[in-house]
Amino acid sequence: MTLAEVEATARAAHEGQTDKAGRPYTEHLRAVAEGVRTRGGDEEQIAAAWLHDAVEDDALPEQWLHEAALSRRTKDIVLAVTKRAGEGPQEYAGRILATPGALLVKEADLAHNADPARLARLDDEATRTRLTEKYTRMRTLLGLEQPSL
Repeated sequence: MTLAEVEATARAAHEGQTDKAGRPYTEHLRAVAEGVRTRGGDEEQIAAAWLHDAVEDDALPEQWLHEAALSRRTKDIVLAVTKRAGEGPQEYAGRILATPGALLVKEADLAHNADPARLARLDDEATRTRLTEKYTRMRTLLGLEQPSL
């Protein structure tokens, strides 16, 4: 699949979904893909960025991913950043760190998720605090610098 086809597939799969602030979910996908691009990611990582939440959010079945005309590396990155039921943060971080190319995708995902402007759109202070702590912990587990505010 070309990057344009991957983007179109991801947009169609997440059609009608919104984030916690009520924004179209595809805005997050676009931001993560752009974050990967600006951090020097290659096409396989950018493709994975577009698809990074597709399996986890049940937007696309895992079987689709296995059968898709994507590189093995892109598929591996998507699977690495897909959280699994009952999985602890250390196990999740370990899988990301063990998968070539996945850390950059997760870094871009965390950067957008923890963006203060994005978090400010949430009505609930408790949710903002919980998410900020969650993203900070994951950055620590992954050995990433904390963003400066």
